Amino acid sequence: MPTCLILLAPSANHVYAGQAPALSAAEIALTCPGVQDVRQTTVAGIDYLELDVDELSEPRLEALSRASASLACFAREGDLLRPVALPATDLVDDDLVTIPKYQGKTNEQFTRLLVNVTLSALRSSPAARRDSGERLSVLDPMCGRGTTLTTCWLAGHNGFGVEDDTRAVEAMAAHLSTWLRRKRLKHTARTSKVRREGRAIGQRFDAELRLPGAEPLTIGVFTGDTRDSASLWGRRTFDAIVTDAPYGVVHGSHTGSGKDRSPAALLAEALPVWAGQLRRGGALGLSWNTHGLAREDLLAMFVKAGLEPLDGAEWSRFSHRVDSSIQRDLAVAVKA
Repeated sequence: MPTCLILLAPSANHVYAGQAPALSAAEIALTCPGVQDVRQTTVAGIDYLELDVDELSEPRLEALSRASASLACFAREGDLLRPVALPATDLVDDDLVTIPKYQGKTNEQFTRLLVNVTLSALRSSPAARRDSGERLSVLDPMCGRGTTLTTCWLAGHNGFGVEDDTRAVEAMAAHLSTWLRRKRLKHTARTSKVRREGRAIGQRFDAELRLPGAEPLTIGVFTGDTRDSASLWGRRTFDAIVTDAPYGVVHGSHTGSGKDRSPAALLAEALPVWAGQLRRGGALGLSWNTHGLAREDLLAMFVKAGLEPLDGAEWSRFSHRVDSSIQRDLAVAVKA
């Protein structure tokens, strides 16, 4: 059985960089079929992930290439390492995701990890659908400036969102429109007002990227409350929902005449709405701050919303520190 070493890409965030090997090992174990016994190792003072694979086939290498932190691959041959080319899997340049810099932005590597892990839980094979040219549809119902949505474009999927902060949507629209023009790609991008029952309720941003010989890539975002996601998107359903839950007071949950600013209260209201937007066999992936909500309580919310949480040992290896007040974890559930 071949043994491979994966050299991990550096992370601009030094805290995340220190935890990336363990997180990447957990990700690869879930998302790369045929890979066994992923472990950390050091060769000549350089850290790698070492893993056993059933074969170095093109699909296996593509899966490794899509992993959030994979930079290079080597086959171990005795005391030597032989470079193995990882196929290019991103549909667009990754500066679409890396260019925006702003306070509160989720680390790009973690966003890609969250997308990868969530899609690995789909009851229908994402790889088979991707190979057939089908685009998956992914909803981020708290999309901020759209890091999850643009990460979906890298992976060849369509991204849709809802965001309460109008300025965040405007910033996303400006960045994406500028990026598409500078890359000289065939596209459309526009912002329009949304009206219901004769009154304006917000805005909608839509972009479409037309690639040669392939189905277009689309992004669509409504401004609005995440708890209104189903009414905003109507009967539309999605293959997956991927979101990074608020860590503090950006979003609020109205209760009676007051306002409960805890993310836990918001999730309790929003999860049933999101679950109703998932197609059967679809997956919901959520990252959150465990200091504000225990894992077992979140999984109970999943069950109450009619979802089946995935909670084996392989799904419980993603907890990591962001800062002194945030311990981030992720959880995935599927819709039977």
